[in-house]
Amino acid sequence: MKCLTVRLTIILFTVTLLLSFARNKPSEIIQQKTMKIAVWDTYVKRENGIIMHFDILVPDTLKDANVVYGFGKHYLNGKGVKSDSLTAKECRFCHIEEATPSMIKDIKIKGYSIIEMENCN
Repeated sequence: MKCLTVRLTIILFTVTLLLSFARNKPSEIIQQKTMKIAVWDTYVKRENGIIMHFDILVPDTLKDANVVYGFGKHYLNGKGVKSDSLTAKECRFCHIEEATPSMIKDIKIKGYSIIEMENCN
């Protein structure tokens, strides 16, 4: 049930994000050059005991940690890494910074971006 709730929250956030972009003119979306993002520092222990370190980047307006955890789980599933839990113990808000164009593009497409730091391959 908890997994379903997280998935529904991610879907709702993504739909809301896409609708907000749809209200703008396409040229304005493409030309957006700045965005403040929240950086969530994340450490996940793999089945082999190695610690993965990556940052989850989301718009600074996103305050729901469960949505961020859901993004982290989505990323881990895409990497084929089994993750039973992703919580405040593994993933914490770190700071706000200016997004690069590639980060902005990722966030517009899927709601988040990832910076792989250590042991992510």
